[in-house]
Amino acid sequence: MPIEEVQDMLDELADELPQAFYQELNGGILLLPERKASEEALNDDLFILGEYHHSHSMGRYITIYYGSFQEIFGHLPDAELKIELRKTLRHEFTHHLESLAGEKDLEIEDERQLARYRYRARLRKLRDSREK
Repeated sequence: MPIEEVQDMLDELADELPQAFYQELNGGILLLPERKASEEALNDDLFILGEYHHSHSMGRYITIYYGSFQEIFGHLPDAELKIELRKTLRHEFTHHLESLAGEKDLEIEDERQLARYRYRARLRKLRDSREK
């Protein structure tokens, strides 16, 4: 799906959310063309779909990575891609709302998921080294 169509889909999904969610989200929602691999990635297998940013210089905003979506979900029908985009957008809005409330529950859960990824990666590496 071309980036312009994903942008239209993202705009539609953003309109589903209550206006109150946008409080202090001064930078809005940006759809960037790149594919972004996580720094934790091994073998180019862990992509970042979206990020929530909060800085004094740039303010608060959400980025969604079109290239990462294409890499992971590019094979899906439009309706299923929309579901994944909705999940990611709402995940990033949860980070935003938690940041406003001074909470970090989702950050903690994201770190737990990364820890599980690292653990599984170590197990795979160990298994692969034993098979050689």
